This record gives sequence, C-alpha cells and structure tokens, in this order.
Amino acid sequence: MSPTILLCFLIGYFLLLIIISFVTSQKSSDNSTFFVANRNSKWYLVAFGMIGTALSGVTFISVPGEVGAPSGNQFQYFQFVLGNAVGFIIIATVLLPLYYRMNLTSIYGYIEKRLGHYSYKTAASIFLLSRTLGSATRLYLVVIVLQRFIFDSYGVPFWLTVLISLALIWSYTFKGGLKTIIITDTLQTFFLVLSVFLTIYFICNSLDFNIPQAFETVKNSSYSKIFFFDDFLINKFYFSKQFIGGIFVTIAMTGLDQDLMQKNLSMGTIQEAKKNMFTFTGVFVILNIFFLSVGALLYIYASKNGIDIPLDHVTGKPRTDLLFPEIALNNLGSVPAIIFMLGLTAATFATTDSALTALTTSFCVDFLGMAKAENVNAENAVKKRHTVHIVFSVLMFLVIIVINALNSSSVVSLIFTIASYTYGPLLGLYSFGLFVKKRGLHDKLVPIVCLLSPFLCYLLASNSAEILGGYVFSVELILINGLITFIGLLFISKKTDAQTRF
Repeated sequence: MSPTILLCFLIGYFLLLIIISFVTSQKSSDNSTFFVANRNSKWYLVAFGMIGTALSGVTFISVPGEVGAPSGNQFQYFQFVLGNAVGFIIIATVLLPLYYRMNLTSIYGYIEKRLGHYSYKTAASIFLLSRTLGSATRLYLVVIVLQRFIFDSYGVPFWLTVLISLALIWSYTFKGGLKTIIITDTLQTFFLVLSVFLTIYFICNSLDFNIPQAFETVKNSSYSKIFFFDDFLINKFYFSKQFIGGIFVTIAMTGLDQDLMQKNLSMGTIQEAKKNMFTFTGVFVILNIFFLSVGALLYIYASKNGIDIPLDHVTGKPRTDLLFPEIALNNLGSVPAIIFMLGLTAATFATTDSALTALTTSFCVDFLGMAKAENVNAENAVKKRHTVHIVFSVLMFLVIIVINALNSSSVVSLIFTIASYTYGPLLGLYSFGLFVKKRGLHDKLVPIVCLLSPFLCYLLASNSAEILGGYVFSVELILINGLITFIGLLFISKKTDAQTRF
C-alpha cells in the first residue's frame, strides 16, 4: 500500500475531527463544557463512544496478534474479558451511584471527603501517573505502525512522528474538551466497529471462506481454546487468575479512573449512566469475540500464504503486534489497507484524546481547584487549562520516547503490567473508604503506604516462584497490590466512634 495514499487518508481523517471540534465548541468552550460537557450528554452516544475509548489500538492490533503468540495464548484473553464484564456491572451498581450522589466533577473528590487531603492528592496523583503511562503505551503502538508503513518512507524520525500525532490530537481537543470528545469518540467507534467487520470479510474473501465457514474454521483451529485449567501455579493463563484479574483491573482502570468515569458523569441522571454502562458492557464482550476471531483468521491466512511474524526493527525479534498491519497493509489490497488504517487510527486516537482530556480535568480540578466556586469564573482559568493540556501532551511524548527505547514485548501485556502496579493503591484507598467504618486514618502517612505497596508487589512477583512454591502471578497481581495497600491503611488508622480522621 502506497505510503502517500495512507498519509493523505490520515490528513483527511484529522481534518474531519478538527471540523467537528470547531462546530461543537462554537457556543461554549468554558471549563464546564470541557470538564463535564455541561452534564447533558446523551447516554447512548456515551455508551457507543466508550467502546472506542475502552478498546484502543491495543485491542485492535495486540489482542489479535497474541492469539498465535509462541507462548500459546490462543483465546485465553476472553477469560479476562469475562472478568471485565463483571467489573463493569460492579461499577454501574456500586461506584456510579456514589459519584452521582456526591455530584463530583473529579471522582477523587470522594477520597478527599472520606479520607482526607493527603489521601485525595495521592489518589489523583496515582491516576495522573497511571493514565499518562497507559495512554502513552497505547499511542506508542499506533505510532510504530505509522512510522513503519508511512513515515519511514519519507525519512521522518520516530520522535517527530510521535510529536505530529500528539499535535493532531491536541488540535481537536484543547478547546471543546469532553463535549467534543463525546462526538468524536462516537464517530471513531463507528469507524472501529466497521473496520473489524470489514476486515473479517476481506480476510474470509482472501481465504475463499464465507462467514459461517470462517467461524467454523476458527472454532476447529488450534487457536480457539478459551478456558485454561491446567498448572495453576505456573500457568499465568489459568482461568481464575485471568477472571479475577479482569474484575479488579476493570474496577481500577475504569471505575477508579477519571477518564472513563468523566464520560459517565457528563449525563444528567444516574439512570442514564447505568443504561450507558450496561449497554457498553454487552457490546464490549461481543466485540472482543470478533477481535479474537480476527486473530485466528490472521494466523490461518499467514500460514496459508507463508507469512512470518514481522521482526521488530530495534530487537530483530518476532513481534506479534505487527502481524495484523503487515497482512492488512501489504497483502490484502488497497481497500482493506485503508479500512485497517481507519480502524487503527480511530481506536487509538479515541483512547488518547479522551485520556488527555481526563488528565487535564483531573489536574485542573484536583490540584488547581477549578471546580470550587471561587475559581470557576476566574479570568485566567481557561488559559491555565490550555497550559495544562499542553504539558500533559509533552509528558506523553516523553513517555513514548522512553518506551520505544526500552520495550520490545507485546503492548497488551505491558499495559496490564503497568496497571497492576499503578492502579493497585487506588483499589486499596477506595476499598478502605467504602468498607472500613469508624476508624480514623493518619492521612499524612497515606502517600508512604501507596508508594510501598507497588514496591512490595514487585518484590513478591519477582520472587513468587521461590516464595510460593512455583506460583506465577498474572493480572491478578493488582488485587494483591490493593490488598497490601488496604492492610497498610489499617495499620495507620485507629478505632474511633465516628468516621473521622486524624
């Protein structure tokens, strides 16, 4: 596929998003519009748009690539997805009612009211770190594809490709914020879903399969094993590890994350927010089945046509993340290549634009106090918000450059590894706030507990085989992280007659 054609498509795509941003921010571009879209978003638009935000380019590329990975992943990821679904239901029935009852702009306002000032700042700081790292990692994946299949042809260095990508995202989010994101994410999710189904069609057509034949082939292939119940100690794909990990990763990365919760808080009522979450959950599970099916079809196609897993330019080792773009852009023809690029771009930028908006919101509200009445009408509030937006764009740029220098593994595994260490303390903080009554917390010691917990988790995970009789941790490590934080908070609290802190 010609790099020039792909570049022209990319330019046209972002021009469309910039036009949407211009239209949606015409009437108002104040902080209320940016932070919570004036709390009048339509639940069905949010539900559909959240699909693109939750899936990202990682699901689009890395999940299909992992199906045929040398480690024998197959469809094991669906065990994790089932856990995700349970986590989404818990969010809808437990956390959302709490957030709406407190009328929050930043969800970390709950921690401030329940546990104290230092706990609040710690929770918000954890989110800023976690989301910056996670979103940068997701964007890194698509930048690799853009670099390899477009910008390498023009001699553009990797760092400039990253800078261009972030500048384009900034250009359509800095003014309208969440109000713009809800519209652009809806459009991008449509492109993502369309791309998935069309990709399946094009691969099936190349293999001379009709759709029923394709799914029968996938079902009978060596890639379709979903449930793993052997070797509990050493198998990181064991069902309970993936399922339990999926529940708590979802609660932490969605329910305790300002990014996806910010969209839920933009609706008028809790009933609409719940409808959004339940609808989103059903669509999320179904789409992941299709992504895994795409992965099986890709490996079947690669085997039939003698295509090897592409090598990483840096390490020279096979990289499963690149199999999908290699086949779509170089083997299926021009139309499938454009469809693939459409889906990849939509998936990844729907995640990154949302994250930049949420990071800006959290910093402005949690650290600059812009949600407080005395600061709402400040003349320089919007200018400060713009500055914060730029700073987080620069931070994301720097993180991607570091990841590119250090990482050569599958991006999907890297993201959940990051989440296990960074989101765990949030689980501990919210669990303590929700379930521990009549204990006063030594608020100033909370940051120390939240720093120690990931460190102890790292030591445990690194030595689990020796300490725990060969046990190997997977994504369930986030639960251990949260538990260590919870126990630490109990140690720095004392019994009291009222729910007070000291």
